[in-house]
Amino acid sequence: MRSYPLLAVVLAGALAMAGCTSAADEPARAAAGSDGGVSGPLCAELPRNDEPGNPNALASKPVDEALSWITVLTTFDGAMRASDLLPELKGKQGITVLAPSDDAFAAKFSQDNLDQLMVKDKDTLRTLLRAHVVDRSLSLADLREAGSVTTLDGTSVPVAAAGAMARIGDEAQTVCADYRIANGRLHVVNHVLGNLPTTAGQGDSGH
Repeated sequence: MRSYPLLAVVLAGALAMAGCTSAADEPARAAAGSDGGVSGPLCAELPRNDEPGNPNALASKPVDEALSWITVLTTFDGAMRASDLLPELKGKQGITVLAPSDDAFAAKFSQDNLDQLMVKDKDTLRTLLRAHVVDRSLSLADLREAGSVTTLDGTSVPVAAAGAMARIGDEAQTVCADYRIANGRLHVVNHVLGNLPTTAGQGDSGH
């Protein structure tokens, strides 16, 4: 009879442990089911779980809608719209967008230079943006193994593994990779591609 209280304690402890384990595992299971497969150091700063613009919510969106929800791509999104390139991309099936973050644009162009591109030099802007689009859908794993990709401006760009991420060209790396969009993939990168000169910090008019 004296063993029954002991047995009850043991059973209670086992049930408590099971409950704790289940509760501890729940966030991990929830995250695994809601991150949409994206990965990279910048992903934690972007919408996730059930937040508007989370990766799962963007998987069925065309490129123009997806760009508007990724909060670190406001400059790239604005440039895409100013260049009138989005209608062409929406009509393509299976593209990869290598989208520089706002910080990448700020490190590359002065505000005056960026304004000039968006308002007055749209041909140059379109060429620049075409250097960030590949005419086939490539996951992060595909990029890491590809060796090179050819962008819509006709440039062959070397790509390779860089830790768990991918390096594109000499300087750019993916920082939140593997967004699925309706017609392909989108990877946030930390450097502007193409061959335009760097003008950041030069001659801004302060507006």
